[in-house]
Amino acid sequence: MTNEEKPKQKLGFTIIKNDPTDGHGGFGVGSLTLEHVSPVIIDVEEKTAKVEIGAMHARSDTERGIKFTTNREDSEGGKLFWLVWVTIDHKSTGPYYAGVTGCEMVINREKRRGFKILADHVNKMDKSMKRHIIVDHMDDSSKEILRDFLQSHNPEMWARSEEKLHQELNS
Repeated sequence: MTNEEKPKQKLGFTIIKNDPTDGHGGFGVGSLTLEHVSPVIIDVEEKTAKVEIGAMHARSDTERGIKFTTNREDSEGGKLFWLVWVTIDHKSTGPYYAGVTGCEMVINREKRRGFKILADHVNKMDKSMKRHIIVDHMDDSSKEILRDFLQSHNPEMWARSEEKLHQELNS
């Protein structure tokens, strides 16, 4: 088989559960674990928020069947959604919401078209994993929905979270 006949190998992104190195320092050192990151999708119009694990691979129920582009006009007349990356970490007092970052999406079901900037979604997931709080660009109604969701999901984790998160979601 010549080089031209060989199918190209695809480079995949592997999500590793638990500690990839297990203390041995060999293969997997420096790998990211996404175990403590959850995607929360806010439906602004319906005023709902829910965890949609499929969003980790852009395959949530909300996104399914939609062709996304970076052109807002393609999804004109659609509904606004926020994909919020929530990272949980542990302090001596217990778990807390450590990183919270929001990404905009517009979905027009009728046209089966949507708007999102995938690079922004990836960068915001990374920022969340690095314990950043980036929600200041979200509208007040969406912040309120997110705050209520995080508080009701686990009041203790909300109470242990950084003051910045409380301030950003109460503004």
